[in-house]
Amino acid sequence: MPGENLTRIEAQERRATVETHSYDVTLDLTTGDEVFESRSVIRFAATAGASTFVDLIARGIREITLNGRMLDPSAVYADSRIALEGLTDENELVVVADCEYTNTGEGLHRFVDPVDGEVYLYSQFEVPDSRRVFAVFEQPDLKATFRFTVTAPDAWKVVSNSPTPEPQPAGDGVATWSFDPTPRISSYITALVAGPYEQVFSELTSSDGRTIPLGVYARKSLWQYLDADYVFEKTRQGFAYFEDKFGVPYPFAKYDQLFVPEFNAGAMENAGAVTFTETYVFRSKVTDAVKERRVVTILHELAHMWFGDLVTMKWWNDLWLNESFAEWASTIATAEATEWTEAWTTFNAMEKTWAYRQDQLPSTHPVFAEINDLEDVQVNFDGITYAKGGSVLKQLAAWVGIEAFFAGVSAYFQKNAWGNTELSDLLVELEATSGRELTTWSKKWLETAGVNTLAPEIRVDGDGTITRFAIVQTAPADYPTIRPHRLGVGFYSLQADALVRTHHVELDVDGDLTEAPELVGLTQPDLVLLNDDDLAYAKIRLDERSLKTATAHLSKISDPLARSLVWGAAWDQTRDAEASASEYIDLVLQNIGTETESTTVRTTLGQLQLAANSYVSPEKRDAARRRVADGLWDLARDAEAGSDSQLQFVTAYASAAATAADWERVGQLRSGELTLPGLDIDADLSWALLVSLAAGGVVSAADIDDALASDNTAKGGEFAAQARAALPTVDAKRAAWASLIDNADLPNTVVRSAAAGFVHPAGIEALGDFVGAYFDMLLPVWESRTYQIAQYLIVGLFPAPLANTALRDATRGWLADHRDAPAALRRLVNENLAGVERALSVQERDAQD
Repeated sequence: MPGENLTRIEAQERRATVETHSYDVTLDLTTGDEVFESRSVIRFAATAGASTFVDLIARGIREITLNGRMLDPSAVYADSRIALEGLTDENELVVVADCEYTNTGEGLHRFVDPVDGEVYLYSQFEVPDSRRVFAVFEQPDLKATFRFTVTAPDAWKVVSNSPTPEPQPAGDGVATWSFDPTPRISSYITALVAGPYEQVFSELTSSDGRTIPLGVYARKSLWQYLDADYVFEKTRQGFAYFEDKFGVPYPFAKYDQLFVPEFNAGAMENAGAVTFTETYVFRSKVTDAVKERRVVTILHELAHMWFGDLVTMKWWNDLWLNESFAEWASTIATAEATEWTEAWTTFNAMEKTWAYRQDQLPSTHPVFAEINDLEDVQVNFDGITYAKGGSVLKQLAAWVGIEAFFAGVSAYFQKNAWGNTELSDLLVELEATSGRELTTWSKKWLETAGVNTLAPEIRVDGDGTITRFAIVQTAPADYPTIRPHRLGVGFYSLQADALVRTHHVELDVDGDLTEAPELVGLTQPDLVLLNDDDLAYAKIRLDERSLKTATAHLSKISDPLARSLVWGAAWDQTRDAEASASEYIDLVLQNIGTETESTTVRTTLGQLQLAANSYVSPEKRDAARRRVADGLWDLARDAEAGSDSQLQFVTAYASAAATAADWERVGQLRSGELTLPGLDIDADLSWALLVSLAAGGVVSAADIDDALASDNTAKGGEFAAQARAALPTVDAKRAAWASLIDNADLPNTVVRSAAAGFVHPAGIEALGDFVGAYFDMLLPVWESRTYQIAQYLIVGLFPAPLANTALRDATRGWLADHRDAPAALRRLVNENLAGVERALSVQERDAQD
């Protein structure tokens, strides 16, 4: 629908016309399985005589009344918009509609638990989906108070942004919950969660002396696995840290955290009612990487109560003011306020890897992005907005000093509380507290795209003494900005059986060449590490001596952050076709076995498999896959019993299985015929092994059905869909394709899982048959599905494992033939193309060895 794609200009024009006061939203959740009744009363000021529109996506509208005047829905409602004409200074709009539940994770999502048949609902409104639940001016700078009244089964729990009131009986097993109005907030952070959730409560004392009630919720069939006390503990640590550093008390009346089914993202910062993916309810053993990610996510959403909820961007081009700040704040809080003290190592291994990858795509954009419409922002929840933005803020904090940074942030909150801001509003406060001019810094770091590369230039005399040390900075031709960096330079030397830091200096780098006279006269170490301590955002290169040291002794570097930087440098050089993928595989297999940081292991193992499946030259690929599988099995067998690494190596081995012998071993592990000390084949690991067996073609659809019968849960259903789609025959692939493309019934998480199974690298022989069908489905899917589902299909079903010139040419051909396709769709396809083009470039480099 054209009207669903609100433009920035339309939003600016509407904001100039309208000032919203309040919403009274009444929802009846007892009207059936498909629709619910929604009644909205909106009170707002307007320019007298002006016209505007309000947003609503509904199956049907029963009533529209503007200032007591009945409007004909058929005349004023089209393309998700209700036209409003003849406005007065003060207005009241009443809209009664039948709105639809979704199974896409957008709007009001409805889930039926296969374990017990219970119904659970949750809302997800960012970016533009509160309009799926009530009539609303759907843009962030039209804040208002929201009063929700909800009728639902009396056995349910109902949670919203305000504290939950006592339900009032309405007869026939039904009750009504009447919530107090919220403070002035944006519509996208309003929330409704309802169903027979289990709950537990606690409280804390805010810095202003208020008692803040805390709640943790999950559905009945998962409740036994939820460690609520730990969630409360991390929440208290985050509250204390943020209230101290931000200098502003928590802005809302209570804080509930709800783990909800079939959630698309990690979490959502609804004011006082945060929703989380159920991935964070651990029914099986998970890695420390996942445990730490949950803590970072808890603190990320808590940081949003200030960054985004109390102070909100005017328009989505400043989305980074929410996400980048929450990313940075959650990492520093995790490192300084919890037991996960190596959070910056995790940030480097995961977030920065994501950021560098995203920043080298043709779709890269400035942190402060140009967002013309809602479709633009939908595709901008990416590695730039989150990870690069967070990295740049770490650089900024080092540039101005951490105390001045926090002081500026505090002043920003106090000055703009309950309002909307732009980038300049923050920079003004940071300039005032730091004394630094930041306009130039902002233009280079926030308003331009691309990642710089830093390389050392070292000269030594015959005794190994450094006679010149300089740092060379380069930029890609498309994004030639040379930026200022505050960074460390570390010298590492082999001592006994360790590679330890023997010297460190922190300096400012700017321009194409920066001399470092303070390092002249020192003895050249075994390893020189630029960006030591990871203050800067830049790719780094190792000089020849350092690269040899790293390859031979990476595992001996004592500092986990330094190791992560070297791992990252090695991967960047591989992706940039400056080193061969085969050499990278050797580096990983030789050094990953002693890595202590779980996220570093997780990220590196993913890169290892991409190197083997797509980056080695085609004639080496089968041998590389066998070598990786053999190496991972050796690592799994040699790992400490019951360790985090053992679990990661076993899971990676199952995913990398490449021969009949591999799949025989995977099957023996799953059946218990083969055991590893300390390894428990629990529910999720059993499924991961079955997906591997399916991809290898050694189990049948009936075997998958049997496994689902034994684990008929939502998670089991997702794994079963992945396994069925991973079956390597063309017929099995056709069935999976039909289930995804020919009908729209599957819920979001099943779509995502089935797409992952469909493109499993072990089934590469069958994927070639679907290249034409893939491009044929792009426009129909984009036009007929919600954004989230369309993205899962367009990105998830792209046959990337083929990584050949035929796929490249077909992708280029579609783009050439569809220049007028929606920009957001073309962006997704262009990113798919960039992955293939990079793979071909790296394959060419690998073939040279």
